[in-house]
Formats: sequence, structure tokens, C-alpha cells
Amino acid sequence: MTRCRARRAEKSSSGNCATPICRRTREANRIHHRSRRSIVELKGKHVDVAGTRTHYYDVGQGEPTILIHGGGPGASGLSNYRKNVEALAARRRVIVFDLPGFGETEGKLKDGPIFEAMGDFTRAFMDAIDVKKASFVGNSLGGATSLMVALRAPERVNRLVLMGTGGSQAIFSPMPTEGLRRMAMFHAGEGPTLQKLKGVIDLLVFDQSSITEELLAERLKAATRPDVIDIFKRPPLDIWRENLAALKHRTLLIWGREDRVVPLDSSFILLKTMPNAQLHVFPKCGHWAQWEKADEFNALVADFLDRP
Repeated sequence: MTRCRARRAEKSSSGNCATPICRRTREANRIHHRSRRSIVELKGKHVDVAGTRTHYYDVGQGEPTILIHGGGPGASGLSNYRKNVEALAARRRVIVFDLPGFGETEGKLKDGPIFEAMGDFTRAFMDAIDVKKASFVGNSLGGATSLMVALRAPERVNRLVLMGTGGSQAIFSPMPTEGLRRMAMFHAGEGPTLQKLKGVIDLLVFDQSSITEELLAERLKAATRPDVIDIFKRPPLDIWRENLAALKHRTLLIWGREDRVVPLDSSFILLKTMPNAQLHVFPKCGHWAQWEKADEFNALVADFLDRP
């Protein structure tokens, strides 16, 4: 694929990597390690969005970038982007919010397909916090939501970073994937359990050792909200059937090679149809690239967003 990113690290005479992205990786590493303690000190805010009390964090200064989380059981803005917020906020304003029914945001959402409704809600959220235009970083459901914002209001989007985004179509992989099947069964039968949750989360990552008992407990508590269950009864939307060729925004597609929720070949239609899209694939990585490859992800995204 001619547009896949295939950068090789250039070595300086001293043996140290001299490329801008390598320098950003070292900087992101320092910020990430410093932020492990300070991330818990972030102060959340609330704003009314069309009658829905919405929780969000607002960090840093500069051009706004909105991070939108995925829709797995117990997801929230901070649970998805805990390893990324402060690193990305070093040179820009970063806004991470909880979608309706997730985290600390109420479950009130207008009728309609979930991707469409979430996209409309996101635009209303931007109005509520007085953000006219932003770049978007979206994982899974958050990627589909970001795409819907771009499709319905392209003038409000600067650049797009989409990780394992929903709404596309796999070319080779059997669908639904094992990850999607486990998500669909999470609320079935006896309802949510820790064992079911672990079964879902294990498929989000390549290396299960990164999943802690604390994370599982946090997400199980959030996943049992009845308004979350109602939202996920809604049908999705085949975004790949939309006029993606009209999206001129610079777009960075990021996929884990071992993604078992939204497989790598789901990226091909987006790469083919979006005129300014490029693809970066992380090896030994699942559906949570921003979690499993946090330092490399932060440097990659910062470099992409900072380019003139």
C-alpha cells in the first residue's frame, strides 16, 4: 500500500535517532512517565449538552484536539486515554469527554443509529464548550463518531486520527469478529459479570498482562448502567457506504495488526476512498493502540497533528 507509513529511523553520527518523530518519542516518553501520577489529579468538568449532563476534561493550550473513546463495556474518556492525555496536551489543547451512557455522562441520547446520534451529540458538545473547529482522535466507536462529525459538518474538523474505527467493512475477515460477538453477549443471559468483562477486554489487547484488576473493577462498575444497555440496542451505520471520497481532511488511520475486534482489513476501504488518508500499523498490537503502544502512539499522533 503506497500510502502506508513505513518510516525507518535515521541514525546520527553518534548513533542516536535524529528524525523529528524519534525526538518526539523521547519527549513523549518523558511526559508519559511524569504523567503517570499527575493524570489522576486532572479535574473533570460538567456541561449541559442538549439536556444531557456531560463530563469532560480540558487540558493544555493551543489548537483543540478532541479525544473520543470506544464503546466497549465500561469505557470512558479517561479509561481509554489515560496514557495519552498529558503527552498530547504538551503543545495543544486536549479535550476528552464521556459519550452519553459512559463514564459520568448521562445516558440521554436522541433517537437514531448510534454512530449518527453520537456524531450529532459531539457537535452539540462542541457548541456547549464554544469550540468551533477541532482535530479528532477516535478509537472504535469514537472513530465512527469522529467520521460522522466530518461527514455531516466537514468545516468543523481539522484533522482525523482514527484507531480501529467502527463503521467500515472487513474485506477478508469473517464478521462479526470474536471481539464483537463477546461484546454483544456481554449483557445477555445472566447479564454482566467480571468473567465476561475479562473475556472482552482480553480481546482488546495483544498482551493481556497490561490489563490490571483495578481496570477491570473500574470498568465492570461502569458497564452495569442501564442507560448503556439501552444505547447499545441501537443499530450501527455502514459509514463505508457514505461519501468518504468527499472528506479532504488529512487522516491518519492507526491499526493494531492483531486487532480482533475491528480487523486490519477493515482499514482498506477507508484508505482507498479517503483521498488524504494514510495508514500506520502497529505489530503485536490489538484494538487499543493508544494503550498498548502509548509512547509510540503519542509521538506519532503529535507529529501528525503538528505538521504544517
